Amino acid sequence: MRLAVIGAGQIVADFLPHVADIPGLELAAIYGRPPRREHLEKLQAQFGIERVHTDLDECLADTSIDTVWVAVPNSLHFEVSRKALEAGKHVICEKPFVLEESELRELRTLATERDLILIEAITTQYLANYRWITEHLDLVGKVKLIQSDYSQYSSRYDAFREGTVLPAFDPAQGGGALMDLGIYAIHFVVGLLGRPQNVTYTANVQRGVDTSGVLVLDYGDTTAVCVCAKDSDGPIRSKIQGEDGWIVVDGSPNVMASVSYETRGGAAKQVDLTNHPHRMVEEFVAFERIIREHDTAQRDRRLDHSADVLFVVAAARAATAPQKETA
Repeated sequence: MRLAVIGAGQIVADFLPHVADIPGLELAAIYGRPPRREHLEKLQAQFGIERVHTDLDECLADTSIDTVWVAVPNSLHFEVSRKALEAGKHVICEKPFVLEESELRELRTLATERDLILIEAITTQYLANYRWITEHLDLVGKVKLIQSDYSQYSSRYDAFREGTVLPAFDPAQGGGALMDLGIYAIHFVVGLLGRPQNVTYTANVQRGVDTSGVLVLDYGDTTAVCVCAKDSDGPIRSKIQGEDGWIVVDGSPNVMASVSYETRGGAAKQVDLTNHPHRMVEEFVAFERIIREHDTAQRDRRLDHSADVLFVVAAARAATAPQKETA
């Protein structure tokens, strides 16, 4: 996989030190805006990136690149992914994939017509401990309740309270608690239960953006609740309750450091299948294989999952509009 990194923000800086742990991945290029050229060149020197681009079209025209990783602000995901597909590149796009269901449908059509891989980068779905849960969910019997809580006081919330609206809190740029943290909880639940029958989202809304909220996914005889917050802290964990036992993940659903479970009448046990300390390595190992083997069946399965997640997101975002704003 000859990769072009599109973006140079925090997530890129977090991931680049671990690229050497991903067999088959070569850093062919990095793209960023012209004012960031000096920063891009520092990353180039530090991580052995072959080329720096400050013109997106020029980057996408580079025939030595076969795949792009879209790691730009949320509101740009669709535009950049579309351009990359039109340029004949495979696309790995950061979460949240896109902001509208119609955008995903358009990208999926492009990828299918051009026989390209298009996939959402969402760590939860590729972590070994999460896979263990999907394979052992029957331990708890009939699932009755799932709770997934991800609350983290944002480093940008103080500025927001003072009147400075950064992208993380700008609804026009896909900001807010649901899109930033809640998205991981949604992937956790939907990866286990699929598309829900009904979605409700009750949010604390300030200046038109959800700073925290409670999402309820109705599956008929199973209910899932996701709590997400950027304006307050709270314990971070996910819990699955069934008629015959429970499974608990302590910590955020995008890391899943370990899993505990107990079946009725038995003792609590712990599972930890983590095979790399950094959460993003497992997903990129999977992406490299999918692209190398041109696994379109896996592409389509992952796109189906992303479409189910986006269905939830769209319903939840629509529900925030009439919410009463808090001071």
